[in-house]
Amino acid sequence: MIRGRLSTKPETVRIAGVGHAAPANIRPNSEILKAFPNRTEEEVVRLTGIKERRHAAEDESATDLAVIAAQHALSQAGMGAEVIDAIIMATIIPDQPVPSMASALARRLGTPRALAFDLNAACSGWLYALEVGRSLILSGSARNVLVVTAELLSRITNPQDHETAFLFGDGAGAALLTTGDGGHRLHRMALSGDADQFESIQRPGGGALKPWPGGEGCELKDFYLQMNGTAVFKHAVVGFAEQIEQTLRRENLRAEDIAWVVPHQANARILTAVSKRVGIPYEKFVVTISKYGNTSAASVSMALGWAAEEGIFAEGDRIIFCSVGAGLTFAGGLLVW
Repeated sequence: MIRGRLSTKPETVRIAGVGHAAPANIRPNSEILKAFPNRTEEEVVRLTGIKERRHAAEDESATDLAVIAAQHALSQAGMGAEVIDAIIMATIIPDQPVPSMASALARRLGTPRALAFDLNAACSGWLYALEVGRSLILSGSARNVLVVTAELLSRITNPQDHETAFLFGDGAGAALLTTGDGGHRLHRMALSGDADQFESIQRPGGGALKPWPGGEGCELKDFYLQMNGTAVFKHAVVGFAEQIEQTLRRENLRAEDIAWVVPHQANARILTAVSKRVGIPYEKFVVTISKYGNTSAASVSMALGWAAEEGIFAEGDRIIFCSVGAGLTFAGGLLVW
């Protein structure tokens, strides 16, 4: 948590366009349930709100999805890739550790001279990246920042783990941040964390301590996402609610002033509990988890991209973002459409 006084000056930047992408391959609950004969479709939907998710094909990369999402955002903005001078990629599983996936995307989009780097704040990653992008613009370091996220969580989900097997899917989302007046105005994202909950969601393998399976002290399960469901549920409900309430106070708004909440798509039961806690009707929550599952850092960007394409937002709508991710990480803030 950042200590001390923070400026409340409403320094906003413009979101010129948003986009999302999902693999074509739909994986329904019925396929995953084959490994869990004692569980039912009704139970999975009741506990998670998820009916299906998208899984990338074997020859499909996270960068492939990021390119599609980025192109949609640029198209919506009416701008070409040549305007991009910065790319921030939020992901927990890049296609390769080095170089950054943002650099791979820069090459694919034809903007090889753009500053480019990856950011890992788990499920809060896209909101962290939005705030970094906003700061780059306000500092004068960049004018047009592409903020992207892409996750292939199917590659690190344990199909035998009842805690996680039904939760995760693949997808990507993007937003183009730029200077200028008008348009959709992005306010400051408040960022914080709780490292005491470090082990609540983790993937111990794949880093310098456990670089590959089969090494001393390494088991295959260490290379899958692991989660303490009880701890995550408790801290997520409180964390989501606090981010929404803090945003309302920071922006001098009331719950009834909010047109939409676009949350991290963690679990439908979590979002329902958050809705009751903050007094914003669940009908105002943009919820895509039933068809996409939990796509970690990509989930907020995908939900925003989907909602924009569906045309559910009206000019001037106040939209709150909120997320809780591994770390734990927290993020929340306001977008005025």
